[in-house]
Amino acid sequence: MDNTSPQARTEQGQSSQGQAIFSDSSGPLFHMYVKMTEGEDEKMSHRWQKDADGILIFTGLFSAALAALLTVSVQDLKSNPQDTTAFYLANIYQLLADPNMSRASILATPVQLPDFSPPKSAVLVNSLWSLSLVISLTSALLATMLQQWARRFLTITQPPLYSPHKRASIRAFFANGVERFHLPWSVEALPALLPVIPRPAAPAVPNPYSSV
Repeated sequence: MDNTSPQARTEQGQSSQGQAIFSDSSGPLFHMYVKMTEGEDEKMSHRWQKDADGILIFTGLFSAALAALLTVSVQDLKSNPQDTTAFYLANIYQLLADPNMSRASILATPVQLPDFSPPKSAVLVNSLWSLSLVISLTSALLATMLQQWARRFLTITQPPLYSPHKRASIRAFFANGVERFHLPWSVEALPALLPVIPRPAAPAVPNPYSSV
């Protein structure tokens, strides 16, 4: 009775199949190819992960600063409650200060708050900062996906239980996909998103002595 486990029998079958197919001199050639590509793939994966780490650090700090600025600047897009209170108090004072106004006319006088319109500079600054935050978070998401892909690429292309021929076929398949989808170009273009982030300039401060 055979007490060998199914996994062991599968590994023995794969090994015997590989030896049966590559009993000629092609076995050492595939083994050499696998060893050479392992080093290249590890260097590529390490380089891409370092690039992604740098992008994540920068975008994390930049996004935190943008979020703090947006929390303050978004207040300029809505009316100030203090201005509303001052408007109503000024109208009440004008009505009470007029000696010709009776109590009934004061109560019947309509007081309408003027429509609030945010300044164009506030709209522009908040729009640019919001766009910057979106681009920064998108860059961080792409960098995270790049790290996961680099780790998974090494795991898939370097299976320890497969024969050299099988490993060479898997690696060639994924390497062909990397070139077909222009992944190296995409990785190189990812840091280029950071200079594209719009940074609104500080508003110009008027010179009080310009008319002197």
